Amino acid sequence: MTLALLWFILIAILWIGFFVLEGFDFGVGMLVGILGKKDKDRRVMINTIGPLWDGNEVWLITAGGAMFAAFPEWYATLFSGLYLPLFLILIALIFRGVAFEYRHKRESAAWQRGWDRCIIFGSFVPALVFGIGFANFVRGLPIVHDVAGRRWVMEGTVGNFFGLFMPYALLGGVLFVTLFLFHGAIFISLKTKGEIRFAARKFADRIGLVAIALLAIFSVWTAAAYGNGVVSWIAAVVAILAATAGYLLIKRGREGWAFTGTVLAIISMMVLIFSCMFPNVVPALDPVNDMSIQDAASTGYTLRIMTIASAVFLPIVLGYQAWTFWVFRKRISTQNLPVVESAEQQPTG
Repeated sequence: MTLALLWFILIAILWIGFFVLEGFDFGVGMLVGILGKKDKDRRVMINTIGPLWDGNEVWLITAGGAMFAAFPEWYATLFSGLYLPLFLILIALIFRGVAFEYRHKRESAAWQRGWDRCIIFGSFVPALVFGIGFANFVRGLPIVHDVAGRRWVMEGTVGNFFGLFMPYALLGGVLFVTLFLFHGAIFISLKTKGEIRFAARKFADRIGLVAIALLAIFSVWTAAAYGNGVVSWIAAVVAILAATAGYLLIKRGREGWAFTGTVLAIISMMVLIFSCMFPNVVPALDPVNDMSIQDAASTGYTLRIMTIASAVFLPIVLGYQAWTFWVFRKRISTQNLPVVESAEQQPTG
């Protein structure tokens, strides 16, 4: 195995970790507007991810940094050609992060509702855009290989931009949103007590069937049209079975095992996506212009330095995050909230 291939696998693992962990974060954030009928319920939901969300986003930063260092052509082509979608994700994540920090600064219903909308927006938009984006990474992007300049460029015509929103890509976006809602609802039921727990379980029961159906359509379509042999089909089948198992388990009240099912479903879905991209980092609409792993890779010296640094620091990061999850493993409810005057009872005149 070459170092370039090793880093392609490691970057895939980083993206998988991000979607598994930030997936339930996005789901909880979107569910604030669905299950959060009362202010106390919304506070409980936000508190389930309060100690975790910023650590989960480190996986995104690390994945982007690894792409920049290990595959600079990959990074440069995507970030220049897809500047507007990535900028939209950045803005959404900024609003979301600020909302988590500022929501509790004032006991005003209008103030808190405004920040709640930012949390919903900042959770929905990245899920949708990432889904559309990764579906396009499988389908292929309108990149052209400039042989003279030894680089790849993305053609910036209007037709190519709207070509990113083909039915397959839109299916990917809707799937990510729906699957993360399912994942987040199970997480809420796993981390809470009382009414909000059963409301989340009931919602997971409804959204689960939709998520399974969309995942089945996307997985079969992906493996059939863009698959890379038996690995893609295995990943597709495992994703569907894992999501189905999660659905059946949450109906029986087995929240922990149900959460394991959605985790495995997301892992398998992302394995399917990256297996279809292989051996390229950016498949092109015209296969002649494909950007392969070897074409986009940094020098061997750079990859060796990165490998050594990762071997030293990665276990520390993983250990710290595992410790964080262990410390905040207990369920919470409205009874665990500080006793303050409800924002909904504040005078508005």
